[in-house]
Amino acid sequence: MNITKEQIDDLNAVVKVAITKEDYQDKVESILNDYRKQANIPGFRKGHVPMGMIKKQYGKAVLVDEVNKLLQDNLNKYLTEEKLDVLGNPLPKQQDNFDWDNDQLDFEFELGLAPSFEVPLKTKKALTQYKIVADDKMINEQVERIQKQYGKLVSQNEIAKDYEVIGTFKNEEEEIENKTTLELDKVKSKTALKALIGKKIGDEVVLATKGLFKEDYLLSSVLGVSQEKAKDLDIEVAFTIEEINEREAAALDQELFDKLFGKDAIKSEEELKARIKEDSEKQFEQQSDQKLLNDVTEYFIENIKFDLPSEFLTKWIKTTGEQPLSDDQASEEYEKSEKGLRYQLIEGKIIKDNDIQIQFDELKEFAKGFIKTQMAQFGQLDPQEEELDNIAARVLGNQDEVKRLSEQLMSQKLLTLYKEKVNLKTKEVTYENFVKEVYG
Repeated sequence: MNITKEQIDDLNAVVKVAITKEDYQDKVESILNDYRKQANIPGFRKGHVPMGMIKKQYGKAVLVDEVNKLLQDNLNKYLTEEKLDVLGNPLPKQQDNFDWDNDQLDFEFELGLAPSFEVPLKTKKALTQYKIVADDKMINEQVERIQKQYGKLVSQNEIAKDYEVIGTFKNEEEEIENKTTLELDKVKSKTALKALIGKKIGDEVVLATKGLFKEDYLLSSVLGVSQEKAKDLDIEVAFTIEEINEREAAALDQELFDKLFGKDAIKSEEELKARIKEDSEKQFEQQSDQKLLNDVTEYFIENIKFDLPSEFLTKWIKTTGEQPLSDDQASEEYEKSEKGLRYQLIEGKIIKDNDIQIQFDELKEFAKGFIKTQMAQFGQLDPQEEELDNIAARVLGNQDEVKRLSEQLMSQKLLTLYKEKVNLKTKEVTYENFVKEVYG
């Protein structure tokens, strides 16, 4: 077997593979002999079928199969040994006059090669790294929510501002009948609030669904219908009042502090606010980190210039999918995927240049940290190390989970590198202003 490469340009090459009978004949003969031993053909004893008949029936199929195996194994070996950085997969060139009976079988494969480029991490432009702070307004609102959540309900005779009303929504035509709790502080419609204020148990109020709540998703739950049905729903519903309650705010005392954070962890309102600020800003850090990662990614894609073997990749996309694509469809798919491919190459270059690796032990520790965070959400604040090890072992036994966690850990490592190397400017903002500035 002989394999040679013809370089077309920096991004395209053709690999030629010449296979002779000596490369495959022994293997083909061995397989056909096995077929002969097992063949059951009327008129012949088992194992005594003439080899000519076996070759006529099976010879071409076995030859094609063995040659294809040789091609695949040796072509992959050649690409690895020659350290060719190939995009997509080698594409066989069409040969109109190919003859499987020739003594030498010649194959040609088109290659799309990865471009050569550099990634200077010290960006010319200073990118913004947001530091999101919890301001007094946010902290006070959170304290109020805690007081309301842990407060007690006091029965009332008449609806007043910010009360909670238990009742049943009905609309026969839309087959709606759902008992629920209506929290007046979440109602947006002034008309609805005016209709509800002053009503008593047993009264019925007709409310319009359009624009009823401050948050659109609430309509689905109070009516007991799907989000899809609730979207753009513009009808009137009857609401029958069954119970009226005022939620009396919980006192900011030691009993509440212990309930929230454990015994004596917090001992005053000032400490509570400080804890809320600390916990909030830890959560905000995740959002600002994701924003930074996105911004650095976008900057590299826009500013690191290199060509791609676009014609080859379009052809590869056209022929390798589950369904063959037209030229126009393949071009459209390439345009959609080009940006992602560019960043894959850039990210791969950064990882290689900076020798970023993921070891199993650190992946295990990363998984344990992830598990510990999830357990804390369900009140398990101090799990045993043995329990974490056992859960991590089960998680890492799933290849999909290993892939997902590895990608997350790699993103974390890249983010750490960017914070060290990229030209950054820090901007301190409240969460409200961060949302306005980033999401509009």
